[in-house]
Amino acid sequence: MSLIQSLRPGGKHGLSSKETRDPIGYAVAALNRLAQSDVLDRVGLRKQAEQAVFTTTRSGFKTVTAASRGFARAGRKGSPGARPTPTAGRGVFDLTPTEDEQMLVDVVTELADEVLRPAAAEADEACAAPEAVLKAGLEVGLPILGVPEALGGISEERSAMAGALVAEALAKGDMGLAVASLAPGAVATALGLWGSESQQQTYLPAFSEAEVPAAALALSEPTVLFDALEPSTTAERTSGGYVLNGVKSAVPRGAEAELFVVGARLDGKPVLFLVESGTPGLEVVADPGMGVRAAAMTRLVLTDVTLPEGSVLGETDGTTYAECVRLSRLAWCALAVGTAQAVLDYVTPYVKEREAFGEPIAHRQSVAFMVADIAIELQAMRLLTWKAASRAAAGKDFAREVALARRLCADKGMRIGLDGVQLLGGHGFVKEHPVERWYRDLRAVGVMEGVVMV
Repeated sequence: MSLIQSLRPGGKHGLSSKETRDPIGYAVAALNRLAQSDVLDRVGLRKQAEQAVFTTTRSGFKTVTAASRGFARAGRKGSPGARPTPTAGRGVFDLTPTEDEQMLVDVVTELADEVLRPAAAEADEACAAPEAVLKAGLEVGLPILGVPEALGGISEERSAMAGALVAEALAKGDMGLAVASLAPGAVATALGLWGSESQQQTYLPAFSEAEVPAAALALSEPTVLFDALEPSTTAERTSGGYVLNGVKSAVPRGAEAELFVVGARLDGKPVLFLVESGTPGLEVVADPGMGVRAAAMTRLVLTDVTLPEGSVLGETDGTTYAECVRLSRLAWCALAVGTAQAVLDYVTPYVKEREAFGEPIAHRQSVAFMVADIAIELQAMRLLTWKAASRAAAGKDFAREVALARRLCADKGMRIGLDGVQLLGGHGFVKEHPVERWYRDLRAVGVMEGVVMV
């Protein structure tokens, strides 16, 4: 019996009353909605979801962004919104997931294995995530994992650790589809962490509805030696608000997004802005890359985009923007760990079964040592990522920890992808095996900024 089926009996959503009160218990309760849906039956191993058509010609596509759903203004202007409380410490240095966190990981891992992994190759080819895969992520509550319960979410405390575990588990299925599924949640999490009462009441209710809006966190720019903390996109004050100009790259699902969180420089400081897709002056351009292709990456061109006074998200002194960058890098580290784990899980049985000169190639020291190095480096990546996530969840300074994790995951993640291809020999070069796709995806970790966040 699958874990999802096993969650059904026993109390509300298959959880005890104590578990239901815990922050991760809320997450598991939401994830358990998958058991009542027919998504797995429709998009599991028995039937592939129909792929959406995504234009990836040499010139790409250009389109004015889709009209926004018209988010209703609400709340008191300027009032602080609700904030998730820091996670209470356990008094010991222990990064082992709790029982509830492990249950969450098991559920998402099953989703990754049964839904994401079978659809990954076609999604990579089409440069688009199948609608059924995205719906599966919505039905397990991914967009509201980091949103406070008071605002329609499923957590009472900071969920950076839970978010990192979910990102890692999803990436074991496919990094591109994981990014596409997690992108709306990055915007919802940002609103939960830094949004004013008006912003939260205006936008967050949509993320807990049946039709969750596509949304994107846009920090990257197509410039040489881009520094995430020094954006070239500019914001100028006007009598009634702000005017934005610039180009943002690596924007997931930009053609269908209804809400963007855009980084721009205001009065010499990097600041986050909420930009609805229906705002005049926005244009989306296809921007497929080497990896993470299933996320349907695009560029967002802003030409004299006029925003109201209340469009600033968080503080204007650069602190909110810097924290956003760190939380995004933490999410990319978690994605790298999950994808690297997929590489290790794939090459280990392969080298034991593949024979050369009358014996398995795993008997060769050069092969065995390479697999061992992957396992060692992967564990180091995981421990650094988890430590940074645990400090973020506790409300402690995690700048040093996330910098170390990012450096290690960028370097060793690419090395693990390369070694995975090398271990498969000629098979590592062809698309019959998924290792070449994982190699391309892992190279994104060192260059991507924004997009996802925990």
